[in-house]
Amino acid sequence: MSDTTRPTGPERLSPAPPLYAPIKRRSFFLYAGATAGATALVLAGCDDDSDTTPNSGLVNVGISSANDFGVLNYAYALEQLEAAFYTQLKDGDYYKSLAASSAEKQILDDLHYHEVAHRDFFRAALSSNAIKNLEPDFATIDFGVRTGATGGKLGVLDAAKAFEDLGVAAYNGAGRYIQSPLNLVLAGKIVSVEARHASLIRDLLAEATFVGDDVVQVTTGGPIVAGGPVSATPTGLERSKSPTEVVAIANTFLKAGSKLDVSGLV
Repeated sequence: MSDTTRPTGPERLSPAPPLYAPIKRRSFFLYAGATAGATALVLAGCDDDSDTTPNSGLVNVGISSANDFGVLNYAYALEQLEAAFYTQLKDGDYYKSLAASSAEKQILDDLHYHEVAHRDFFRAALSSNAIKNLEPDFATIDFGVRTGATGGKLGVLDAAKAFEDLGVAAYNGAGRYIQSPLNLVLAGKIVSVEARHASLIRDLLAEATFVGDDVVQVTTGGPIVAGGPVSATPTGLERSKSPTEVVAIANTFLKAGSKLDVSGLV
C-alpha cells in the first residue's frame, strides 16, 4: 500500500484522541497495518478454484469450500463499495462546505483513506483471482446534505452509517466461511477497524450514541444471527448478517452488471 497519505513528523507519534476529536490518519493505519503483509502471505499459498465469472448478469464472488478466495472477494466487493462512497463524498457539496480544520471533515478524510487502503489491499492480495472493478449506483444518496435528505434519499452521514453498519455485520457473518485460521484472525482485526468507523459515524450523528441495539445486543431485541434464537438476556455481542442478507442491501447501491452473487458461500 502506498504511504503517500500518511502524515509525517510529530503527528505520526501522537496517540489516538477520543471519538469527538479529530482522528489522525496514522492511528487508523496502526489498527490494520500488520494485516496487509500477513494476509498476502496466506493468499500466496492458496490454489484458486473460485468461479468469479458473471452469472446471469451478476458478479459471482466464488466458492468457499476449498479456499478463501470466495469470501475474500466478497470482502473486496464491499470494500470497493465503501471506498467508492467516500471518494464521491469528497466531491459533494456537503463535504466541500466543511471547514478544513473541523473534526468532522478530518474524520471523513480518515475513513476515506482507510477504505481506499482496504480496497487496494484486497485487490493486490487477490491479484488475478480478484473480481472485476464494480460500478456503484448512489442515486439514492444526496451528497449535498448531512442528514435527512428529501425524496426518499439518504444524507451523507445516513449513508455512511448504513455502509459501516453493513460492513461490520458482513464481516461478522462471513467468519464461518473462512478456511484459514490465520485469515480468520486477520478478518477479526479488520472488522474491529470497521466497527470503529461505525461508532465514529454514529457519534457524529448523535454524541455518545456510538452503539445501538440494532448492531449490538444490548437488550433482548432479536437474535445475534438472523434466524437464530432470541436470547433471554442481553449478550453484548455484535449482530451479524449472512452474505445473502448483505448483498440484498449492497446490490441496491450497485449498477446492473456489478450486482453480486454469493450463492457459492455456503
